[in-house]
Parts: sequence; C-alpha cells; structure tokens
Amino acid sequence: MRILINFQNNQVPVYFDLESKQPVQRTLKLLTSALENKLHTGKQALKKCLSTLISIEIDGSEAILHSKSEFDSLALSLY
Repeated sequence: MRILINFQNNQVPVYFDLESKQPVQRTLKLLTSALENKLHTGKQALKKCLSTLISIEIDGSEAILHSKSEFDSLALSLY
C-alpha cells in the first residue's frame, strides 16, 4: 500500500504492507512525529538523509528512509 505524506514541503511516498498489526493512522502518526523530532534533534547523518528523502518503507516497527544517495539511506525505529 502507498500513502503520500507532507514532509518539509515535499510529498513523500510511504510504502507498507497491509499485514501489519498496527493501524495505518497510528503508524503514520508515529512516523511523522519521529521524523519531525529527528529533524530538530538528530545527528548530521540523519539530517542529511532527511534533507534528501525520496521515499519511506515501513517494515514491522522500523521505517527505512530512502534518500537520493543510496549511502545516506537509514533505518529508524518507530516504537
């Protein structure tokens, strides 16, 4: 399943499967709050990934953040 979210004035696609036990809205709320928090308090590598973010993949309780450079992609725990 694919949903678009607004992050830093960009539409970012979020991909996840429907087999997740968490409700979609709760997962998206956790994701957006974690991204905003990390944008303000994260380390340089995380901020670089967030500035070039192109898509997000939810896998269980982790969000895989894909950036323009494959070397800047990171995994972020949601729980």
